[in-house]
Amino acid sequence: MQMENFAPIMFVGLVFVMLIGFPVAFSLAALGLASGFFAIEMGWFPAAFLGNLPISIFSILSNDLLLAIPFFTFMGTILEKCGLAEDMLDAMGQLFGPIKGGLGYSVIIVGFILGAITGTVAGQVIAMALISLPVMLRYGYDTRYATGVLAASGTITQLVPPSLVLVVLADQLGRPVGDMYKGAWGPSLMQIAMFAIYTYALGVFKPHYVPGVPLEARTLNGWPLWRKCLKGIIPSAVLIFTVLGSMGGLPFQDHAIATPTEAGAMGVVGALILAAIHKRLSVKLLWDAMQGTMRLTAMVVFILIGSRVFSLVFQGVDGAKWVEHLLSGLPGGQVGFLIVVNIFVFFLAFFLDFFEIAFIIIPMLAPVADKMGIDLIWFGVLLCVNLQTSFMHPPFGFALFYLRGIADTMFKEKRIAEPIKTNDIYMGSIPWVIMQIMLVVIVIFVPQSVTAFLDKPVVVDVNSVVLEAAPPMDDAPAPDANANAPAADVRTSDDPMKDLPGSGDKK
Repeated sequence: MQMENFAPIMFVGLVFVMLIGFPVAFSLAALGLASGFFAIEMGWFPAAFLGNLPISIFSILSNDLLLAIPFFTFMGTILEKCGLAEDMLDAMGQLFGPIKGGLGYSVIIVGFILGAITGTVAGQVIAMALISLPVMLRYGYDTRYATGVLAASGTITQLVPPSLVLVVLADQLGRPVGDMYKGAWGPSLMQIAMFAIYTYALGVFKPHYVPGVPLEARTLNGWPLWRKCLKGIIPSAVLIFTVLGSMGGLPFQDHAIATPTEAGAMGVVGALILAAIHKRLSVKLLWDAMQGTMRLTAMVVFILIGSRVFSLVFQGVDGAKWVEHLLSGLPGGQVGFLIVVNIFVFFLAFFLDFFEIAFIIIPMLAPVADKMGIDLIWFGVLLCVNLQTSFMHPPFGFALFYLRGIADTMFKEKRIAEPIKTNDIYMGSIPWVIMQIMLVVIVIFVPQSVTAFLDKPVVVDVNSVVLEAAPPMDDAPAPDANANAPAADVRTSDDPMKDLPGSGDKK
């Protein structure tokens, strides 16, 4: 066997181990080690090459940026359990309920706000379904619309800053988190607008799908109702602006004053304050939040270690060159590359969590995109838009599983009159998945949807999808795009494995 034929065999093995159902981190590490021993036996690289593995793994565990993951997870878990969702959905439902589609609008708005402060799809979908689904069905909302809007509004948290997905993608792509957040604002707002337009269209053409709630169903009116709305919105907005503003992640913001890790720590303090305001702060809440954070962080670390073992051996057998030749030779140039990559990621998301895709697949794609002249911030936001569909599309969308379980529980507890069929949940998700796919297409062919909020002038070639900074008027060399970035966002590592796919260099 020739070495150039072994890289595609490893890639096929990678797909296989990700689909067999055994924990990916351990399967990936086993595949990498087995492939490494085989490569040594074949004489493709010396045994000393694997000696770089401990150094490479240590570079991951000492990566300061990844410390933001437990902070943002802890913040989201606290906010998920502090009663904020219940109060906001009740207030928004009473405010918008009397108009056609009003309960749908309230779910979309609250989903957007919660997505910007919690970052957890599971908690968000479950909390909103428990509160809103019985109310929507009681007042005659179409079952498929009700389940679809709840699932879609829960998954928007994957895209809305400060999304945990964007933190991970920024690390894997080697770009500042603040710039990733700025780039994500445009698609986030467009996604919310698309959801709202779809709801409005149903109210016009199929009003019986989204009827208004009778005015007499309100328990609050006037200033008391507005006060309850503002009680949830204002503290949430303060927390959002504090976390994002400190990282330079707000639109048109020039400078950051804190690293993502420091911003995450401030977010935890803000979440504790919000929990105290809602009188939900307790030892049990803190313990549950710490357990959830520990489990997620441990999973991320093991996936990182497994992916590093695989990528080290894959690099050793020239796998990166094979991927580059395979993808750069696609017809259609950059647009062809983007279409193929997004289709591949879309179908891979049927089976894999976004962490697994980010740590295993993205390191293979990023070098190719960079060499083809595609801006990596824009590329990362595009992939994030794509990855949010992983929670929505049948048959393995986790948001649909959450809704299935919640619907059964509510029927057993007599909170809904009739059981909800699995077919209705799946069929209800399809319009929302189509809207998410439409957003992927818009981001590909209208790059300004991402670059509009970045703090540098951008020239966009729509035909080739190349993004580059505009040169100064005096024709001097363009300034470094990261010149104003905080020190924590600059990749300055002496890691000897820094050129490997997926290397987590120190920030």
